[in-house]
Amino acid sequence: MGERRLAARPAARRARAPAPSSPPVRVTGSALLDVPLAKSGVPGARVLGRVGKRMGLATVRDLLFHLPRRYDDLREMRKLGELRSVDDGTVISARVTVADVRVEASFRRHVQRTIAVLEDETGTIQATWFGRRYIERRMHPGQRVIVSGKLKHFGRTRTLDNPDFQPEGNEDELLHVGRIVPVYRLTAGLTAVTLRRAVRDALDRAGSAFLDYLPPAIVRERGVAPLTGALEEAHYPTSFEKRDAALERLAFDELLALQLGMVARRRGRTHERGGPVPVADADDTRIRAAIVDALRAKVGPEVELTHDQATAIDAINDDLARPTPMLRLLQGDVGSGKTAVAAWALAAVALAGHQAAILAPTDLLARQHHRTLNDLLAPLGLPIELLTGSLRGGDAARVRERLATGMAPIVVGTHALISESVAFADLALAVIDEQHRFGVEQRSALEAKAGGRVPHLLLMTATPIPRTLGQVLYADLDVTDLRTPPEGRVRIRTGIREPGALDSTWQKVRDEAALGHRTFVVVPLIVPGDATEADEDEDPETLGFEASPASSAVAAEPEAERLRELLAPLRVGLVHGRLKPADRDAEMARFRDGELDVLVGTTVVEVGVDVPEATMMIVEGADRFGLAQLHQLRGRVGRGTVESFCVLVSEATDPTAKARLEAARDLRDGFELAERDWELRREGDVLGLVQSGLPRLRIASLQREGHRELAAAARAAAEALLDDAGRLRPGHEALARELASGWLARVAQAEPAGAA
Repeated sequence: MGERRLAARPAARRARAPAPSSPPVRVTGSALLDVPLAKSGVPGARVLGRVGKRMGLATVRDLLFHLPRRYDDLREMRKLGELRSVDDGTVISARVTVADVRVEASFRRHVQRTIAVLEDETGTIQATWFGRRYIERRMHPGQRVIVSGKLKHFGRTRTLDNPDFQPEGNEDELLHVGRIVPVYRLTAGLTAVTLRRAVRDALDRAGSAFLDYLPPAIVRERGVAPLTGALEEAHYPTSFEKRDAALERLAFDELLALQLGMVARRRGRTHERGGPVPVADADDTRIRAAIVDALRAKVGPEVELTHDQATAIDAINDDLARPTPMLRLLQGDVGSGKTAVAAWALAAVALAGHQAAILAPTDLLARQHHRTLNDLLAPLGLPIELLTGSLRGGDAARVRERLATGMAPIVVGTHALISESVAFADLALAVIDEQHRFGVEQRSALEAKAGGRVPHLLLMTATPIPRTLGQVLYADLDVTDLRTPPEGRVRIRTGIREPGALDSTWQKVRDEAALGHRTFVVVPLIVPGDATEADEDEDPETLGFEASPASSAVAAEPEAERLRELLAPLRVGLVHGRLKPADRDAEMARFRDGELDVLVGTTVVEVGVDVPEATMMIVEGADRFGLAQLHQLRGRVGRGTVESFCVLVSEATDPTAKARLEAARDLRDGFELAERDWELRREGDVLGLVQSGLPRLRIASLQREGHRELAAAARAAAEALLDDAGRLRPGHEALARELASGWLARVAQAEPAGAA
């Protein structure tokens, strides 16, 4: 019986075995580009199909444009006898003979190590690999190999730590050693060897067949490398000069895609909806007088419009008189007077018999603008409506009716303004405050309320953009800077403290509260272990610097509880991004109205209510915030006439983090801070750009002088390639396909802040 069972088992196994499958068809040429990696037949296809998506690698096309993050120059061959004088940690290459290979236990638990003794005519060296038993099968005594690895000294003993190697033979087939070796970004489960082999195979089978999407005229005029040669040299350069030329070609392609998207949107804005709503000459003198009188009543009799404010108003006045729609960006620090300039524009349009709207990102900010505009424009007798999501049904219906009939010349609102139920009789001007918090579709939805015409558009931001970046990002906009602070703006004293040295800071909070003043306390997290809320919908990587571990960062909810006990009997409130907007606005209103002494919150307070009585800003975990963001938070205080203070709390030791905090302490001007932020962080990470849709450039970097020239050339090329409607001219079908679905699609289809 037992024998019968034993005899049956092999037959059962044979019955269950799958039928032999035919080998996969080996696709080559351009047909391979869009084949999923798992089915591509490249070395390691199964691994790449399983883990590649973590890195954005789904097809062979993606693999070809997964460029190295750096290159190791392993061309120089060393003699082993020379290595005694080579510094520890240096990566070296050598031609050697394998003298011995063995596997033995290591000091690491459950991990064996493979040791090879390598020799040449001048000496010997050991090479060590941990947990790589396959080395024993691929390397055998007497074999000639080229090896490259990091040199380590242990007394007189020298070793190569986890080196790469290839059998000596055809020098043209070297991938990992003895050449300029590409170093790629990897993920768990994917080795450098596997990825290099996959890229090499993809280049051999598809790279040479990749159709160059750049028009031949641009290739000739720019003198850039052809695409197939650029891909080859970008992955496996034969020299650093050829690598640089290849990367310059691909950088130009990125910048061209970005500029094509921007120019297309700008031209399409006017072409698709006709000309602008005409605005008659503004009653300039009367409007300025009303605004100045209101400012004097609030601040003092000496107040005048600043030179920058007056210049901005002149520019807007000229814009409104032109036959093309205004598209202007007004940027300046918190408190630089942007609202007064916007008030002039709103009044000019309203007095000319048209309608104007200002869109704000939060209910609380919209209500603040409503109050401010009523104060500034009261002498003109212009009714100013408010429309937000929290407005009651009957009141909201009344505002909508007044807008539809033209009885409401000016309206302030939130996203409620762009709902389908809202219609304007004659919308001529749209003002977007904190414009980087709105997407292109939202801005376009408000513009569409102009009834088939293109309204004038004024964008405002309190986050100045670095000049160099602005030349590219805002190339379609007229930009006006408000650099001069209004009269009466007090200086804010800024200091840096460690978490254990805050006793005097908390005593200062108590002293300020006794004088009727208030304090903001900003922290990076909502609850312990949470993701950073420095940019509420982003992970720490997008901040552009190494954030401290979440476990060590201060969180809003426990910090509010701690401060209620520490600062009792002071009244401590709490706001963060997970509260319902109505609850959050109500808490901030309590702080504004003096019902709270201290407000603990995340960066939701960055765009908040104007509280002149707020004199202290304490930022805990300040190293987790960007430089521009720290400046914006500091701008929440010092809005009255009383000396104010900002305390940056951090125990960071990282030099870049410390430099950022010191810059926030020492610099006051937002434009200077933007430039410093630009120096410390990548362009795709400067505050406001990620939210506004600027893609993170993979190859191009506007911090490189040569690439700034490339950006200007790309702009000129984009202008020539597009017609008046923003469409690619005939004959550029390959470029159109690439922009729609190729590696450049994510750049071309992004929504820069200035797009309209």
